[in-house]
Amino acid sequence: MISRRDAPQWVKEAGRAATRAGGRLTSGARMLPDFLMVGTQRGGTTSLFRALAAHPATAQPNFHKGVHYFDVNYPRGLSWYRGHFPVRSLAERRTAAADLPGGGGTAPLAFESAGYYMHHPLAPERIARDLPGVKLIALLRDPVVRAYSAHKHELARGFETEPFERALDLEPERLAGEVDKIKADPAYVSHGHRHHSYVDRGQYADQIERLFELFGRERVLVVYAEDFFTEPEPCYDSILDFLGLPRWRPAAFERHNARPGSPLPVHLHRRLADHYAPYDDKLAALLGAEPAWRRTGAR
Repeated sequence: MISRRDAPQWVKEAGRAATRAGGRLTSGARMLPDFLMVGTQRGGTTSLFRALAAHPATAQPNFHKGVHYFDVNYPRGLSWYRGHFPVRSLAERRTAAADLPGGGGTAPLAFESAGYYMHHPLAPERIARDLPGVKLIALLRDPVVRAYSAHKHELARGFETEPFERALDLEPERLAGEVDKIKADPAYVSHGHRHHSYVDRGQYADQIERLFELFGRERVLVVYAEDFFTEPEPCYDSILDFLGLPRWRPAAFERHNARPGSPLPVHLHRRLADHYAPYDDKLAALLGAEPAWRRTGAR
């Protein structure tokens, strides 16, 4: 018998389509997210997602870590979105069967991770409207390193053809007017804004400030990838405390989706570091502490 992993792609897609259809029909019995990982792309979100998904009191989407409902699938409607999450009774049964501190009184929390949510012009407002009470986790990474990693990521996926320095030069032209188009047409999906925002995505302060304004500081947790990858245990514990989940540890904290390659040229590192300096200053003032990449002396 062929395994699901080894099945042809068309078989996998057919199975997913059938499951999504069933999910929509049973959406009333399914969970909606209690918390969201909203960014950032190439910030270590896959690694943190898998560590959180391993917790017995969390429930994740049925197929992918991110449904991308609030950014590029919003016209599909809330029932479509809800259909991607587990049936609540099944999630409750799984959590009750786990050996967690506090016994069987822990309620499972559903979540997803979509790195575009934090950066998308409309997604935060949509989340605030449709998921009242939701908590947000923003995982940030040195924006210089993140930009270079994002470029390698888009090259590998076929969404980029230009070398990094040329892509940086082209970014203002590629993004010109795209935010206005997204705001004018909620169904519009901007290829440039989604795939070519190497510099723009790393201007974190304005994005975090918008989240604070919409959700309140008490419902937004800013985590640094540098802290998570260096000392995952205390970082993970602080996230569980923020979510109100019992302390628990996965068997191991693993790093996923790293894209090795040639180091960033010194002149481009300096160009980006100079660009981000005022944004990092603003982020430090907003959060009351230096970003991790400054604390660790990375630059």
